[in-house]
Amino acid sequence: MTSSTLPTAPERLAALRAASAAQDAATRADLEALVRVPSVSARAFDQRHVEAGAEAVAALLRSAGLEEVEVCRAGEGAGRSAPAVIARRPAPAGRPTVLLYAHHDVQPPGREEDWASPPFEPTERDGRLYGRGTADDKAGVLAHVHALRTLLPLWGPGDGVGVTVFVEGEEEVGSPAFATFLEAYRERLAADVIVVADSGNWRVGVPAITTTLRGLVDCEVRVDVLGHAVHSGVNGGPVLDALLSMSRLLATLHDEAGDVAVEGLRHAQAPAVDLPEATYRADAGVLEGVRLAGTGSVADRLWAKPAISVIGLDATPVDAASNTLVPSARAKVSMRTAPGQDPAAAMTALRRHLLANAPFGARVTVTEGESGQSFSADTASPAHDVARAAFGEAYGAPAVEMGMGGSIPFIADLAAVYPAASILVTGVEDPDSRAHGADESLHLADFARACLGEVLLLEGLAGVPAAVTGAPSRS
Repeated sequence: MTSSTLPTAPERLAALRAASAAQDAATRADLEALVRVPSVSARAFDQRHVEAGAEAVAALLRSAGLEEVEVCRAGEGAGRSAPAVIARRPAPAGRPTVLLYAHHDVQPPGREEDWASPPFEPTERDGRLYGRGTADDKAGVLAHVHALRTLLPLWGPGDGVGVTVFVEGEEEVGSPAFATFLEAYRERLAADVIVVADSGNWRVGVPAITTTLRGLVDCEVRVDVLGHAVHSGVNGGPVLDALLSMSRLLATLHDEAGDVAVEGLRHAQAPAVDLPEATYRADAGVLEGVRLAGTGSVADRLWAKPAISVIGLDATPVDAASNTLVPSARAKVSMRTAPGQDPAAAMTALRRHLLANAPFGARVTVTEGESGQSFSADTASPAHDVARAAFGEAYGAPAVEMGMGGSIPFIADLAAVYPAASILVTGVEDPDSRAHGADESLHLADFARACLGEVLLLEGLAGVPAAVTGAPSRS
């Protein structure tokens, strides 16, 4: 840690560590209370809980010492956004403004029997806190609250940075109204540095800053071969049923090595960090004997190359099967695109491939779904220097710059609206957090380190003049 990256005297650093540690118990208690709010944003669930989540976040931000706190919406009718929270502290003269992002909505819990403890009752086991949203992303919300509770009592009116907290309520359904919200609140959300606390760390005890994210396109594919179901014995043979035809079609999406076989897709350059195969297999829970698909390094395959998955398939349940040829089948195909890939071009390539590979003349219909931009950070900005130093100090281990195979499409929207801002993608998850799955959890000791890291980040950014904090405009 050097004075150019984190201008903090040893006495000040010790005081910040002590002040942060003093908040840990309250932060955990507030996280548990927020997890108990079942704020699932999927429309099949009661949206009153999302409203309650927003109000709870607003109360937490007021308790942190922010006076300007508001629950906001944008848009009208079916396009109206879910409730988001905006809270602000004006920047002292000459100091940068930092936008702190997180989201208070969560994924559906899935089958409760898959959980070892109730999904909305936070439960500690072996140093981890289990529950839906403990890691994704209510811990991100509380990291922001923790940092402000720690710093605001220590900052005078002319100290620190300007802070705008933006906690949205529909990230888990793809942030459909994000662009509308940005348009409505563009001036209030403007910042020199944007901290998106919605990613992960390299592993327990080792922090990371996410520098690349893949994009996303998906579609529904329908295959029709018969006008109606017919007897599989009387009619079977000359025509392949729709499930077999769908299987043959989906199998064309990868070549014999397991690489994506759709022509016209971009490959990018992965961050220069080694990801051993054994580490990936353990983190992903790959069964013994299952060979990894694709070519190139694991990091390239995971972060820099496209990936295609079949995430849904309509088929007759085995227990309800009859001796009939299935006339039609439907699948949902999800493709993660390499950083720098245009989503529209990727969707065009995927559609073209599916239509061109219809087996035995089966009728194939492709219906486009969601799409999202990829992201590549400018890691040379002064804000990134401060972030590396802050989280390295907090964890006692150098921060890793890593890619992420997943997608956070709204980051591209932020980059487009605020092209001069430095965007830092941080987070609280580790490879065993199981975000979106059963038994989602948060490593509590790492969470305390992440909270301290954000304290040191905000303190460090105060020493970087606003005029040079932002990264150069992106083309």
